[in-house]
Amino acid sequence: MKNAKITASSLLDTTVLRKLLMFVKPYRSIFYLLILLTVLAGVLGPLQPYLIQVTIDRYMSKGDYTGLVHMTLLLVGLLIAQVIVQYFSTYLADWLGQHIVSDVRVKIYAHVARLKADFLNHTSVGKLVARTITDTSNLLEVFSQGMAALLGDLLQVTAMVGLMLYTNWRLTLVSLATFPLLGVLTYIFKEKNKQVYNKIVKAATALSVFVQSHIVGMTVIQAFGQERQEAEKFEGLNAAHRDANIKSVLYYALYFPSIAVINSASISLLIWYGAKGVIQCTSTFGELVAFLMYIQLLFRPLHLIADRFNTLQLGIVSTEKIFQLLENGEQALDEGTYHLARLQGTIDFKNVWFAYEEGHYILEDVSFHVAAKQSLAIVGATGAGKSTMLHLLERSYDPEQGDICIDGVPIKNYTLQALRQNIGLVLQDVFLFSDSIYNNITLGDSTIPRRRVEEAARLIGLHDLVVRLPGGYDYNVMERGMTLSMGQRQLLAFARVLVYNPCILMLDEATASMDTETEELVQRATTTLMQDRTCIIIAHRLSTVQHADHILVLDRGRVREEGTHQALLAQGGIYAGLYQAAG
Repeated sequence: MKNAKITASSLLDTTVLRKLLMFVKPYRSIFYLLILLTVLAGVLGPLQPYLIQVTIDRYMSKGDYTGLVHMTLLLVGLLIAQVIVQYFSTYLADWLGQHIVSDVRVKIYAHVARLKADFLNHTSVGKLVARTITDTSNLLEVFSQGMAALLGDLLQVTAMVGLMLYTNWRLTLVSLATFPLLGVLTYIFKEKNKQVYNKIVKAATALSVFVQSHIVGMTVIQAFGQERQEAEKFEGLNAAHRDANIKSVLYYALYFPSIAVINSASISLLIWYGAKGVIQCTSTFGELVAFLMYIQLLFRPLHLIADRFNTLQLGIVSTEKIFQLLENGEQALDEGTYHLARLQGTIDFKNVWFAYEEGHYILEDVSFHVAAKQSLAIVGATGAGKSTMLHLLERSYDPEQGDICIDGVPIKNYTLQALRQNIGLVLQDVFLFSDSIYNNITLGDSTIPRRRVEEAARLIGLHDLVVRLPGGYDYNVMERGMTLSMGQRQLLAFARVLVYNPCILMLDEATASMDTETEELVQRATTTLMQDRTCIIIAHRLSTVQHADHILVLDRGRVREEGTHQALLAQGGIYAGLYQAAG
């Protein structure tokens, strides 16, 4: 992964700029119009001092009242034109920035949704949030305050210097005498602030990662009495972010007063030389007034250029980080073309090998067959590879060797949508969104009628629990469903599966954390769910799998025994030992 640190030639890196401009492609016409308005604003700005100089020297000094009125009207028209151009350029710049940020966030979210489970498991949520929120917000600044504004400032400076040279080259040289010092000061400020911006971005990402992970795990921190220690860690990260920002403020606090001093020096030098020129008739009073205005107009864009430049640099840092995410190759491959709305549900594992880390196999040469609408129970010690088999079946991971087939077709040949819409998964740790019960069951699909949701809830015994809650199906379960019990969350997950009606049902320790009463509800619902579906059940408690059509005993990644409950007991092997140990 490339280092996102900006080098001295970063802004000349055509690859980075090309990536930045890629975001503009859908809005090229707006972008070109914005550039046109920016150029127009850069030209109109310097005209005002020039017209004032002409007014003073050609009309006011000669008492030409008619000419004075005409020039006044021209100046008013120029001011109106400047206001109109400024309005549209500001509006379009922000409009463009907001639309680009919106598009990029959608693109990042869609990309993350397609990433492999392995990448998501090894990447902090806080970092992905920072890419989606913080880095895209920096792009907004680039387009609303950076790119076009920087171009406008450069054009304005160029136009003004040109007009100044055309008007009086001697006054121009005097006016620009302090600009080398300004250039050196601006370069130092830019370089110092560039380093600080990188520290700010890194510190902000670290804060986001820490806060997200620790808020989610706060109950664990409280349970072990680690609040003070974790607060100290947060204080350290927060202090790093604070100090980086304060250092940036320090540079600004030194830079802008220094600019003001240089500006005052330029004005003083110009007044001294220009007044002498007026007295000696080598320059006019109108030129002196115009040049005083030129200096004021010159210093504003010049000191803003450094700020614009830093905004652009920050945007380039964020652009590189965004593209590092968008260009990574850890996407779930969806090369399949086979699509059926409804599968039969026959499952075959054929000599499947899989390892999360190279050389450390979780599954070794696993083969089994499950007929359509039959049930398979998988038992074994923790770490035997039971849950991994389910993740392979839904293609969260792909096996390193062997094939997995549904209805005789390798699952790689199915589109991911066709595969996953036919598989329902209920885990022991049910994830719920901070939303209503209805939306958690339908996963936000507004086309699913409430009647269908209520029927599913009644079938598994959840309906009576829901109607007792404030708001019923509109009750917000809060973050991760913390206002519901573990059993209620798993019943809700069952209702979700029923609503989507898959042909394959996978239960991973689905009743392991339930009380007896809730488990009885789920067991009754499971019997209904298994009708006309292929079902794979994983459970530590063997009492929940005795009625399965077939049982697979997994030990250290290998299938050691298989058969019915009675047949496996009669063998007196691993399964019989587990059953006896369970009492």
